[in-house]
Amino acid sequence: MDPEAKLILLILRFNALKSYINSDPEEVMSVISQIISLVKSMVTETETELMSLISETIDFFKEMDLESQPNSLRKLISLISRTHFVNSSDWEEPVPESTLMSLIKETWSMKPQPELISLIQKIISLVDNSPELKLKSFITQLIFLDDNLSERLNWNYSRRFLSLSRYIISLATSVDWNLQPKPESELMSLTNQSISVFNSMDVDSQPEPLRNLISLISLASFRSSPTNLRYSKPNMVDILNLFKDKTVEFETGSLTKRVVWKSLNKKLFLLVTETLSLDPEPKLISLIHRIFSHVLSMNSKWKNLISLCPQVQVILKKGKFHVIEQGLWTRNQKWDDPVSDDDSTEARVVSWRKNKWDCLPFNWDKFMLTEEKDDTHFVCRGCYGENHEDNSKAPVEIKHPLHPKHSLQLALFNDDKTRQCYCCHELLRDDTASMFYFCSPCDFGLKFTCAKKSPVLSIDQPKWHEHTLALFPSQDPQTCSLCALKHSNLVFYICPPCDFIIHQSCFSLPHVIRISRHLHCISFTHSFRKGDWICGVCRRKINNDYGGYHCIKKGCLYAVHSKCATQPNVWDGIEREGESEEEVEELEPFLTISDGIIQHFSHEHHHLTLDENNGKDYDENKLCQACIMPIYFGNSYSCLQCDFILHEECANLSRRLHHPIHPHLLTLISDNPLRDVGSWNNSDRDYCSACPSLCISGFFYKCSKIDCDFRLHVQCATISEPLLHPSHMHHLFLTSKPNEERNCSVCAKAPGEYTKETFNCIEEECDYALCFKCATLPQQVRYKHDKHILPLSYGKKTSDMTYWCEACEGKINPEEGFYRCDEYCCVHLHITCLLGKDLYLKPRSSWSLSCGALLILPNYLWMSRPICSSCGNRCPQRIFLFLLSGASFFCSVYCIPTTRELGFFPGLEAGELALILSSFRS
Repeated sequence: MDPEAKLILLILRFNALKSYINSDPEEVMSVISQIISLVKSMVTETETELMSLISETIDFFKEMDLESQPNSLRKLISLISRTHFVNSSDWEEPVPESTLMSLIKETWSMKPQPELISLIQKIISLVDNSPELKLKSFITQLIFLDDNLSERLNWNYSRRFLSLSRYIISLATSVDWNLQPKPESELMSLTNQSISVFNSMDVDSQPEPLRNLISLISLASFRSSPTNLRYSKPNMVDILNLFKDKTVEFETGSLTKRVVWKSLNKKLFLLVTETLSLDPEPKLISLIHRIFSHVLSMNSKWKNLISLCPQVQVILKKGKFHVIEQGLWTRNQKWDDPVSDDDSTEARVVSWRKNKWDCLPFNWDKFMLTEEKDDTHFVCRGCYGENHEDNSKAPVEIKHPLHPKHSLQLALFNDDKTRQCYCCHELLRDDTASMFYFCSPCDFGLKFTCAKKSPVLSIDQPKWHEHTLALFPSQDPQTCSLCALKHSNLVFYICPPCDFIIHQSCFSLPHVIRISRHLHCISFTHSFRKGDWICGVCRRKINNDYGGYHCIKKGCLYAVHSKCATQPNVWDGIEREGESEEEVEELEPFLTISDGIIQHFSHEHHHLTLDENNGKDYDENKLCQACIMPIYFGNSYSCLQCDFILHEECANLSRRLHHPIHPHLLTLISDNPLRDVGSWNNSDRDYCSACPSLCISGFFYKCSKIDCDFRLHVQCATISEPLLHPSHMHHLFLTSKPNEERNCSVCAKAPGEYTKETFNCIEEECDYALCFKCATLPQQVRYKHDKHILPLSYGKKTSDMTYWCEACEGKINPEEGFYRCDEYCCVHLHITCLLGKDLYLKPRSSWSLSCGALLILPNYLWMSRPICSSCGNRCPQRIFLFLLSGASFFCSVYCIPTTRELGFFPGLEAGELALILSSFRS
């Protein structure tokens, strides 16, 4: 938004607040702070009367003798100066903010008035008595109300749009034109013409969209002073009648109000779109556009932006740039209008002509060059520069030293996939609005910001080479002496006498680092001694003649490629040269009390006793508190005073560990405290970072670094490489590159958003991959209706027999994996029927969402299974989820509607939730 327009709004607001002794001091101080911060950040220009007065006031304040000022003014400045302009340590004791309003009243009423206050009062009077300044400010706010799509979808958008529109109309119609200066300014002249056209217009004869929009704005009524800048509430009943929408009653709870407002947002946005697309264009709309354009032209900040005018659109085909044949300005845009009575989504096609309304700022992508503080360039998505003759334009074709053979053409990168910039190796789709320079014959791409910089032709890098290196702008692939990789799309420097070649991006390689795949620090070496070296990350052979990393510990033969060692999922980004290798303090998981009796750190108030499993009856409801899996077989530790139980392996879990897929130290968390329910929280943080399951109960490993949400179930944390898995004959390794995505060979699914990592086969011509979810499934289980151990059968059809699930009686596809009894019991089970859809969810625990508390309850406490509120079926799993505030049942996490669909419900405090949970304990 225009800083001057924002300043005018703040001045109006301050003037309204200072008139009332009962105004909130915190609100007044906030407005004053915003005004001062804004003035300090603005380049004071003297081309307008307002900016000239502000500049004069600032100069006077800087030269003013503070000690000679009246006491009340000195105290007022002292109160404000704590964070602005002057050092408050030069003053007396701080003045309490509670006296702010009395100080303002006393200072403003002084006779004679201090010169500083007189100057400030002139600024306020100028703004308050100038319809033009106020109109400019409010019109600017209305223009930038549509600055981005998320703002349009905000539930308060309609209220703000209607209130601003109504106030602009009220302000314009209240002007006494006979008292305005002659000749009129262009803004006031256009405003006067618009009012005349509106007053003489037969509204009933206008096109329906314009008629409805005028009716809608006229229904908005103000309930507070406009100078307070608080948006009023329009008459919603009349507005709903206008849209013929009587599907909801407005005067109900806050949830329904928000739903109505969101519905109105979409209707209003579509109505405005239709009105602005009328052909022929009504005279009133034409005048409004001229007003908007003139207001924007009054702001030198927007006039000084450089327009980018791409000549072509480019996409990727098989990894190479490909020019789209159709032009940039083809318009047949669909607008979603999900407001029909049956709550379905209907797509309404609005025929767009290339028009001037598309060129307003809400269609601009603004960005800055890296060395600038403010936006310097913009791309108009409405015309791509065609209608912006008043703005300077960036060159559409350039010659660049990094590609001297051919000229480079300015293009719009219009693809979800992306490529890397030749210069900086960053992605081409970024904050530069996907603008880049490219050469089609050479498949060469350069970010716009990189094209604006002059490359360094020669450079000294004594860290890597003793001679000066020269830029070599060639796209012929050359092998880098440091990373041993050939790239045709990277800048590199050479030393011809030494046959030394280095990528520009390799200048930043560290010397000594620690990675997640090795216990010790590793150091860079320019070459390896003779031998067969294998990279510890990608498991491929290392070329001894090129650089890489090796372990600094004597006798350790660990080595890794340069690029593999510095992957973001492997290296923590810290250079450790000159630092001593830190040792992780080992924390014991339990204290041995006596033979077979321990005190575990997660259950300190009771002792646990070793229980040797010697053929005891299997109880599926006894779950290990660490991994949330039944005690199928083997030893366990149990508490004699409560139902706490741990596998022997889980009781011995390390309390700290490094995991191959994360560069930071992980800490074992045994207690996930209850959150306040009903407040906002990001539920994505509740998922395991390696598999798609929730990580809200049981033990899990969490990153010890602040602001890092990485976490792992104990199953995902304790499985590592090399992995010999029953589903594959070869060893599997975690060799995935960042953002590399491979489908799992067992479940045929990609890992998803939580991680891209898979266990991969490194044998030639074997592309087998295994996701964490499939890798951590128990290989042997017990079933309550079978006395034998059931192994997991994998991925191939062993016979022509048809298998049926013992639990759901559905058909089993043997190629998808299932549990079967090998003792001729004819027991076969789907994996989800035996283990459940939601692995690692503990009965009688809870999950907190913004919609309320979800209780996770066992499915054997009732006479009949509950009916799912989402899918309408009986909940078949061992657990079900109960939404407290909505009294709804769900089969699993996958049946829960999105938070948007659930809406907001007031929640419970953590203590209240604990009481409810305790009532379900057996």
